Amino acid sequence: QLVESGGGLVQPGGSLRLSCAASKSTLDYYTIGWFRQAPGKEREGVSCISKRGGSTAYADSVKGRFTISRDNAKNTVYLQMNLLKPEDTAVYYCAAGWTSSNSCSLDRLGYGSWGQGTQVTVSS
Repeated sequence: QLVESGGGLVQPGGSLRLSCAASKSTLDYYTIGWFRQAPGKEREGVSCISKRGGSTAYADSVKGRFTISRDNAKNTVYLQMNLLKPEDTAVYYCAAGWTSSNSCSLDRLGYGSWGQGTQVTVSS
């Protein structure tokens, strides 16, 4: 089970940190990805972190602004979002996917377990 939290309303240029709480076994064996879906748009990959945490990936639209990390002691994956823009407004989901490699992908088809989502709104 994946549970997201940390969404909210923030002004342009502001920051938010999203959390994805998972079981220890999920973080040990599965890649974790963050995705987002804005109204009328397809769900898109934002960032991911491999099951051992050694590999990360980011969408071009968030590179240099978002940072993904994991805290094994808390069984939680974070998405730190800085310099937020109105176009970052969306429902953000975390998801778990299995791969045999120690890398991760932003392709949502590779993820089978999804959280319920948390709303992020960037507006003045």
